[in-house]
Amino acid sequence: MESVVEEGFAERIGQRVRRLRNERGLSLSELAHRAGVGKATLSGVEAGTRNATLETLYAIAAQLEVHLAAIVAEPGGPAEPVDIVAGDAVSGTLLETFEDPGWITELYRLRIRPGRVQFSPAHPTGVTEHLTVFSGTARVGPEGAPVTVPPGGHAVWAADVRHIYAAETEEEVQASLVIRYPRPDPPTGPAGPSDV
Repeated sequence: MESVVEEGFAERIGQRVRRLRNERGLSLSELAHRAGVGKATLSGVEAGTRNATLETLYAIAAQLEVHLAAIVAEPGGPAEPVDIVAGDAVSGTLLETFEDPGWITELYRLRIRPGRVQFSPAHPTGVTEHLTVFSGTARVGPEGAPVTVPPGGHAVWAADVRHIYAAETEEEVQASLVIRYPRPDPPTGPAGPSDV
């Protein structure tokens, strides 16, 4: 299933991935290896000639140690919904990103298609995911211990391990997903005379 995204979306994602990769001093080959994606795939994403799947974007973001919105949304841009490229099982729309002193929080509208399972890579330590199901029944959470979430139900899990999203029945799941990332501590330098 293909997603309809605005013109230039792939190019903007590619520019952000390339900038973040360069800021971290990673070669294209190194990031591709760490993220478990082909070098040609990553090259196409950075060039804006390839629409990455949601799984690929998650894998890249995890290895760059950034939240997904850092790749898919305009930095400091308006809080407008951003359509995300569909994965095999999941399609999502980033509705808003909230930044608080200790946390970055992303809110998504999510659809999980039946008959498929999405495996998402581990996020950095401290990241949690919160799923509320509106229709359908979802199976989500850590790969080794997923939970079933009926309509109206809610699940929370530590997302610093590989985790899954699947529809438990033949009905498509409609849900909201909140991902909370702890903000990294700002670097601290040696105390100067005025700090004593």
